[in-house]
Amino acid sequence: MEAQAIKSDLVLILDFGSQYTHLITRRIRSLSVFSLTISGTSPLKTITELNPRVIILSGGPHSVHSPNAPTFADGFVEYVEKKGIHVLGICYGLQLIVQRLGGEVRVGEKQEYGRMEIEVKRACGLFGNMRVGDKQVVWMSHGDEAARLPEGFEVVASSQQGVVAAVENHSRRFYGLQYHPEVTHSPQGMETLRYFLFNVCEVNAEWKMEDVLNEELKVIRATVGPDDHVICALSGGVDSTVAATLVHKAIGERLHCCFVDNGLLRYKERDRVMETFEKHLHLPVTCVDATEQFLSKLKGVTDPEMKRKVIGKEFISIFDAFAHELEKKLGKKPVYLVQGTLYPDVIESCPPPGSGRNHSHTIKSHHNVGGLPKDMKLKLIEPLKLLFKDEVRELGKILNVPEGFLKRHPFPGPGLAVRILGDVTEGNSLDLLRLADEIFIQSIKDAGLYDSIWQAFVVLLPGNTVGVQGDQRTYGRAVALRAVTSQDGMTADWYYFEHKFLDDVARKICNSIRGINRVVQDITSKPPSTIEWE
Repeated sequence: MEAQAIKSDLVLILDFGSQYTHLITRRIRSLSVFSLTISGTSPLKTITELNPRVIILSGGPHSVHSPNAPTFADGFVEYVEKKGIHVLGICYGLQLIVQRLGGEVRVGEKQEYGRMEIEVKRACGLFGNMRVGDKQVVWMSHGDEAARLPEGFEVVASSQQGVVAAVENHSRRFYGLQYHPEVTHSPQGMETLRYFLFNVCEVNAEWKMEDVLNEELKVIRATVGPDDHVICALSGGVDSTVAATLVHKAIGERLHCCFVDNGLLRYKERDRVMETFEKHLHLPVTCVDATEQFLSKLKGVTDPEMKRKVIGKEFISIFDAFAHELEKKLGKKPVYLVQGTLYPDVIESCPPPGSGRNHSHTIKSHHNVGGLPKDMKLKLIEPLKLLFKDEVRELGKILNVPEGFLKRHPFPGPGLAVRILGDVTEGNSLDLLRLADEIFIQSIKDAGLYDSIWQAFVVLLPGNTVGVQGDQRTYGRAVALRAVTSQDGMTADWYYFEHKFLDDVARKICNSIRGINRVVQDITSKPPSTIEWE
C-alpha cells in the first residue's frame, strides 16, 4: 500500500533529525489521523504528490546558523499558503519558520534543556482551549532562540526565563512550539496536538485499521496477476505472520510459505508456531528442518556479526532451494516475495538530513530476508511498510490471528545465536538457554506481567562460575535475565521486578537446570545499551 492510496487526511512530518520524530507520527496516529515521516529536505514534488492536510516540521540537532543547516525546499512557503495547509514547527522547526519567513534566530543567552515551565500569553490558536496566565511543564531542548518574529507573528507562550515558547500567525496558518509536545515529559503536550489538529486545522479522525485492511487487499489483488504465485519466508514472529495472513486472504493458495527450523529456536518453538500456522491460520506452510546445516556452519564462530552473516547466508541458500523446488512443482517461477517490513524499518533506513549518512531504502538484514540471489528476480510485496508494531497487532486481530500469538515478544532473526555469548555449538549451550528462557518467560506469564513487558529473554554468558550445590563445589554457567518496556523498540527502559519474583526465578533456574549455578539481571536502558546483547 502506498501513502497516496490512503483516503483520510494526511499529517506529513518533515524530519530534520530529531530523536523524537517517530513519536510525533505515533502520537498523531493514536488520534486516528494518518501520519507519515519523510526527509525534511525532500523535493517539493514529493510533498505535493502526498497532498498533506497539515505539515509538521520536526526538531533536530542543528542550528539554523550552520552553513549546511537542513531546510525545506524552495517554494515550500508559497505552496502551503496557496493550498491553505497548516504548518507547525517544533523546536528546530519553529526556528526554521522564523528565519525563512524574515525573522531572526540567535544563540540564546539562556539555554533550555529538560523540564521547563511555560506560561500562556494569548489564549488563541495553539492555546485556544486555555486562559492567559495558565502554566504547564514542557520538555525543552534548544540553545538557539527566536529573537525577532516575522511580520504578522505573535508570541502566544513564553518560558519562565522569558524565552519565546510558542508563536503563531493565524492568517498565514503558521504555528510554532519551542518545546517537544510529543514526549511524555510534556504532560499536556498530547492535548495541545489534539487541539491543534481538530480545532485549529479541523482534521477528520477517519484513519481506521479496517480501512487499511480493505485498501491493502485491493492493492494486493490488483498487483498480483491471476496466475502469479507468491512466496513468503515465515520467521514465526508477528510481522511476517500478519503479512502472510493478509496476502493469503487476498490470493488464497497461490501463496507459498516457508518456515525454517535453524536449530536456534526457543523451547518447543517449532511445534508451537506450526500449530498456529496450520490449525488456526490455515496457511500453506512448508517446514524445513535445517538444524544440522546451520549448526555445522556456526561451529567455532564467536564474533556476533559473523554469526549473523553465516545465518543470513544459510537462510538465503535454503530459501533459494525452496523457490526452485516450488518452480519445478508449479512449472513456473514465483513472481513476488512477501516481507514483513514495518514503518520503523523504513524510517531507520532513511537517515535524516545532516546525519552525514547517505539515504538508503535497504532494510536491515536482521529484520527481513536480504541478499536474495539475483536470478530469483522477485518483486516485493510489503503490506505492513506504513505501520508500527502496535498497528500490525491491531491488523492481526482483525485478521483473527490468535491474540496470544499477536502479543508474543519480538524475537531476533538470528535466534538464540545472539543470546549465547560465544560459540553456540559449545557443549549443551542451546539446551541450557532454552530451558532457562522457558522458566523465565513462563514465570512472567504466571505472574501476569507478560503483556506489560515489551521483550524478555535470557542470555547465556561465557565461561563457568564457581558455586556450591549439595555441599559440593560446582563450575556452571551464568545466565542474565533481560526484560524491557518500550513503545516501539527504538528506546527502552529495564523492567523493575519485585525482589521476590527475581528470587523465585533464580531458584527455579538453578534448581531445575543442571549446569547453571548463577543468575544475574541486566538493568541497563536503551540507550546506552541495545535490547539484545549481540
